[in-house]
Amino acid sequence: MACPHLDYRESDGDREFDTARAFCTVTDEFVQPVHADICNERYGLDPESDCEIFREDAGLDWDE
Repeated sequence: MACPHLDYRESDGDREFDTARAFCTVTDEFVQPVHADICNERYGLDPESDCEIFREDAGLDWDE
């Protein structure tokens, strides 16, 4: 499953990109390509249990 909080955008509102860039809707910012790759569905990660950004935003500890 791909991360439901990751969106690929071709613009930041002011400028157009040559290729779409990964945007995290939890932090409302573009994220590093390597982080987006880790979130990609081929790794089978679950945002609620594996993503430190999502968990921090939700106020969850790793033992929850």
